Amino acid sequence: MSGPVRRPSPIALATYADAAALARALAAHVAEALRARIARDGTASLAVSGGRTPVRFLEALSGAPIDWSRVAVTLVDERWVPESSERSNAALVRRHLLDGPAAAARFVPLYTGDPTPEAGLAAAEARITSLPAPFSAVVLGMGDDGHTASFFPGAEALADAIDPAATAPLVAVRAEAAGEPRITFTLPRLVSADTLLLHIEGMGKRAVLERACAPGDVAELPIRAVLDNARAPLDVLWCP
Repeated sequence: MSGPVRRPSPIALATYADAAALARALAAHVAEALRARIARDGTASLAVSGGRTPVRFLEALSGAPIDWSRVAVTLVDERWVPESSERSNAALVRRHLLDGPAAAARFVPLYTGDPTPEAGLAAAEARITSLPAPFSAVVLGMGDDGHTASFFPGAEALADAIDPAATAPLVAVRAEAAGEPRITFTLPRLVSADTLLLHIEGMGKRAVLERACAPGDVAELPIRAVLDNARAPLDVLWCP
């Protein structure tokens, strides 16, 4: 008699001893993806996440031996603040990635200077048309509430942002947990990447991810939208 059918794991988990080892491994994965796309198409594109967690990774990647002049870099999402703000993801990328060899990369920020992300949406969409598509690599993070990119639980535009059939590349997002209004790439633009990676650290986030791997409401833990729509089990790099 056959046993119950088990759901295949939606993740492929790699565990590292500490944040430094994880950062080096993640940088190596991304560099390999960029070099492969450059070899194939002549150009490559990378979308990275902001916040505190990616700093070591961005600094490790900045020195990778890549023809950075052929790479375009953007953000998975952005807080609607100028680069003079300490909350700006663009400022974080300029400070920690676009230094040394990676300074030769072309950076495409999402913030346009318009008063709201809704007002700046058209200009941001025009700006990102210059990015080689699909992304060569996308590096996602995840919050303790299960959000990734700016897919926040309870966000006004969450359904539009995580719609697998969305045709718009970007969505303006407002959510209480987000703080500032934000702009984010939509789910299809992220999960279509050649290489899709999730970078998380700490036991708390590991527990959230394990919850998300079980069937449940996508609106409660929006990272489930990525797990459910990734083309293969999502590559997760984690350290305690």
